[in-house]
Amino acid sequence: MSKRKKGKSLGKIIVLIIIILGMFAIYIVVKSQVKTSVNNQFKALPTSFYSYGIDISHYQGEINWNKVVGGDSSISFVYCKATEGLKLVDHHWKQNRKSLIELNVPNGAYHFLRPRQSAEEQANHFLNNYQSNQSDLPPVLDAETNEVSDATLIASMKIWLEIVEKKTGKRPVIYTSYYMYSTFLKAAFKENKFWVANYTYAPSRFHDKQIIHWQYTDKGKVNGIMGFVDLNFSKVQF
Repeated sequence: MSKRKKGKSLGKIIVLIIIILGMFAIYIVVKSQVKTSVNNQFKALPTSFYSYGIDISHYQGEINWNKVVGGDSSISFVYCKATEGLKLVDHHWKQNRKSLIELNVPNGAYHFLRPRQSAEEQANHFLNNYQSNQSDLPPVLDAETNEVSDATLIASMKIWLEIVEKKTGKRPVIYTSYYMYSTFLKAAFKENKFWVANYTYAPSRFHDKQIIHWQYTDKGKVNGIMGFVDLNFSKVQF
């Protein structure tokens, strides 16, 4: 009788140990998955790309920049939305800009082009709110909406690019979709570098010398930012 009780007790202890070990194993796996998720889930850098960066706007809300660029962060550069169209100023632009300068993070600004509105006035609107520094990354023209003819869009872009380059002394980069780049913008802007959005992982498309940045996802997760953020590869070594 006593031997049976001892056997039963030992069996219960073994079962309990197995349960505890199982729970611990589950905890380690979950913790690892969460850590991986929070630490960006970056894809490996493709050939000819050397760094990672993000682009942000008010959609990312308040950002903890110390977490974004601190510790073992892979983030090397940041582009912030400054303006859009004729009047809009991104309401997180000034604070984001201030924080990045204080943390000595390579950063730049972009303007979202509205092709139906005056390109000259949009350029001046951007410049009035941007106030460039010598250490800034080149300004970016976001030309992703093609609500006019190709010829009209190209003409509008050329006006904006010329005014901003003359004022800042830096040739702006053009941000657009891979489709727009490959079908008509590449040929129209042979002297400009491009930042291309393409969420199909096809590195061979980006051996093109005109492409300097590749936005490869809009579903990135980065420490210090709530929700999703755009992730980019860059051919620039920061």
